[in-house]
Amino acid sequence: MTPLPLKSGPSPAYDLLPARSDVALLPLVIDSPHSWPHWPEEVPTLAPWAAIQSSWDAHVDALWAQAAGGRAPVLSARFHRSLIDVNRARDDIDPTMLDAPWPGPLAPSDKSERGFGLIRRLALPGVPMYQQALSVSEVEQRLAVYYDPYHAALSTLIENCHQQFGHCLHLDCHSMKSVGNAMNLDQGLARPDVVVSDLYGQSAAPEVTQLVADLLRAQGLCVAINTPYQGAELIRRHGQPTHHCHSLQIELNRALYMDEALFTLTPGHGLLVQALRRMLDALAGEIHTLLRAPTQPSPAPSETP
Repeated sequence: MTPLPLKSGPSPAYDLLPARSDVALLPLVIDSPHSWPHWPEEVPTLAPWAAIQSSWDAHVDALWAQAAGGRAPVLSARFHRSLIDVNRARDDIDPTMLDAPWPGPLAPSDKSERGFGLIRRLALPGVPMYQQALSVSEVEQRLAVYYDPYHAALSTLIENCHQQFGHCLHLDCHSMKSVGNAMNLDQGLARPDVVVSDLYGQSAAPEVTQLVADLLRAQGLCVAINTPYQGAELIRRHGQPTHHCHSLQIELNRALYMDEALFTLTPGHGLLVQALRRMLDALAGEIHTLLRAPTQPSPAPSETP
């Protein structure tokens, strides 16, 4: 089959580092939706830069690109996640943030209630993003310019991977604070080195999740599965394990590779790149057999994460 085309030329929604033609490719797609550091000057905000910066997944796109070494495409967002978050459902909007009724049904989640739904109300606990309500047209524009093109590009990459190999593993890559804050359910608790999430088996077969976690543990990393993160919209939307498309969310503890206050890289960065590269090396030997295996749908969790 002919690969589906992606948007030609620079996109305001994403950067794409394509897979290389001179290396053995993996049936893998990597995306980093929160690694764009810049807030648009034309959008007024009450939040100080330090507060906005705290939600930036600093260096995650580059870290995974180095680890992959061209064996898989790496998609990364070109907009700050506080402007609009592609890892939230399209209707996860707090209606109190709008200056008029939304032209359709909304389904604000607990994340919207805590201030970080599709459009952030809070940059940090007690730190508001905006002085006044946003217009419906402004939010619609963010959806059209950023949200929809990013998801479309990711869908195309996953479908092209599936066409080429007959199966695909999608890694949705993030970073997390070393200790949860008041906006998190694990406030004040120290976090592991890595959290691998699959919506309790909904976005990936348990065998796939377990293998990735075990290979990360083999690199000396402390790994948790679905705690404190279960995964969100990107793996919910793009993971279809019964069709041999598996999606995992991977959160890396920022203390592993950078100064959490300054966002500058530490010597741990190189060590983490090496660990992730070795994990992908080991995964390469097993991934085709694993992803080809028949997959039965897991029971839906009793509560939506």
